[in-house]
Amino acid sequence: MTDDHKPPKLIDIPAFTDYIGKGWDIPDRTPTVVPGAAEAAAAHRLRLAAALPGRTVVVAAGRAPVRSNDTSYDFRPGSDFYWLTGCVAEEAVAVVRDGDAVVYLPVPAYPGETGFFADAARGELWVGAAPGLGEWSAALGVQVRPLADFDGTVSTDEDVARTLAELRMIKDDWEIGQLREAVDRTVEGFAAVLAEIPAAIAGAGERWLQGTFDRYARAYGNGPGYATIVGSGPHAPTLHWVRCDGPVLPEELLLLDMGVEVRSHYTADVTRTFPASGTFSPAQRQVHDLVERAHRAGLAQAGPGHRFTDFHHAAMEVIAHGLDDWGMLPVSVDEALSEHGQHHRRYLICGIGHHLGLDVHDCAKAAPEAYHGALIEPGMVFTVEPGLYFHAHDQTVPPELRGIGVRIEDDLLVTADGIEVLSAALPLSASGLENWPKNGE
Repeated sequence: MTDDHKPPKLIDIPAFTDYIGKGWDIPDRTPTVVPGAAEAAAAHRLRLAAALPGRTVVVAAGRAPVRSNDTSYDFRPGSDFYWLTGCVAEEAVAVVRDGDAVVYLPVPAYPGETGFFADAARGELWVGAAPGLGEWSAALGVQVRPLADFDGTVSTDEDVARTLAELRMIKDDWEIGQLREAVDRTVEGFAAVLAEIPAAIAGAGERWLQGTFDRYARAYGNGPGYATIVGSGPHAPTLHWVRCDGPVLPEELLLLDMGVEVRSHYTADVTRTFPASGTFSPAQRQVHDLVERAHRAGLAQAGPGHRFTDFHHAAMEVIAHGLDDWGMLPVSVDEALSEHGQHHRRYLICGIGHHLGLDVHDCAKAAPEAYHGALIEPGMVFTVEPGLYFHAHDQTVPPELRGIGVRIEDDLLVTADGIEVLSAALPLSASGLENWPKNGE
C-alpha cells in the first residue's frame, strides 16, 4: 500500500534521476579566496614550523552550528584553521607539518551523482557552484584530498593552541592591511548608523540602528565581527547590550560598540558614545570627559616596551581619581587602586583592552605571561577601551549620573617607535563627537 499523502522520493525514480543528471554546463567553480590569503597562510605555517619543529598539527575548519531543527547559522571557519590555510570550506581539516599542509575537504556532488539533487549540504543544485579538490589546491597552493581519506583525529592540544595564539599576536603586513580595511569599513558603518538616528528616535529604536550596521557590515565585509551593541539611555551601562530591543531616547546617550569583519575574517572593534540629540548635557559631558582623559592616559602607555597591563593601570588611575573628586569612592584613591581594594571597578567591571585580529578577543589561549604579563611589541594590534557604567538602579551613584554609560574604544597598531590609532577617523572629544557630520566626512 502506498501513502497518497506523500510525494514520491525522487531518488527512487530512474526516469527523474537520469533526466536531472544531464544537460548541465560546468559553472565557474573558482574558490573564494581573499587575495594574499594563501601566501600569508604559507608564511604563517613557516612560523609555526619554527615554533614547533617536527610537530604535526591538525586543525579543523568546523561546521555551522545548528540554529533550530534542520536550519543552521552561517558558517565561519575556525580562526587557527584560516590563519594556516586561507581556506573557508566547511568541515575541512588541515594537517600541517614543517611548513607543509594537506587540506582534506568534503567532496561536492555534481551532475550525474545522486547527491547533486539529494544532498542539501553538498549537492551543487542546492548550494551553488562548488569548487572541487583541484580548484581548491590551485587556489591555496597546498595538497587537497578528500575528507574521507583523513584517518586521524582533530584534537588540538593545549600546547599547540597556546603556540598558535601567541604567534597570532604579531600581525604581518598582510594582516595589518586586512585590519586597516576592517576599521575603515567600521568607521563608514558608524556614519551609516548616525544617519539613521532620527528614524530610530521616531520609533524604530535600537534594533533599527543595530540592523543598519549589520546590513552595512554584511554588504561591505563578511558581516559584524561580534554581536553589535546599541545601548540607549539606561541600556548604555550594560556591557553586552546585544538585545537592542529598546527605544532610542532623544535626550540620552547612545553607546555604539561595533565592528566590521572583512571577507578575510579579520575584525575591527570600535566604540563611541554619542548624544542622540546631537549635544551632550552637562552631566553626560562630565562623564564623557573623564572617560576621555582615562582613554588618553591609556594610549600614552600603549607603545612598544610597555607591559600590556600598563595602559590598564594608567586608565584606571585616572578613573579612580575622577570618581574620588566626585565623592563616589568609599575609600581613599590609594586603597581603591590597591589589589585589596578595587572599589572604583564597581563602575568599570571589565578589562580595558584586548588583542584584536581574526577574533574580536584575539589570542585568548595565550599563556598569561605572554599576554597580560608580556611587553608590547611592534606588530601587535589591540584595543584600549575604558568606560564608566552608572546603572539607573545603582543607589551609590548621584541621581544626575544614573543611567549614563560611556565607553571609548580605539584599535591600535604598535609600530617600532609608538602606536598608530587605526580608528583615529572617529573623534575622541565630546565636542568632536557633537560636530562629526552624519555622513562621516
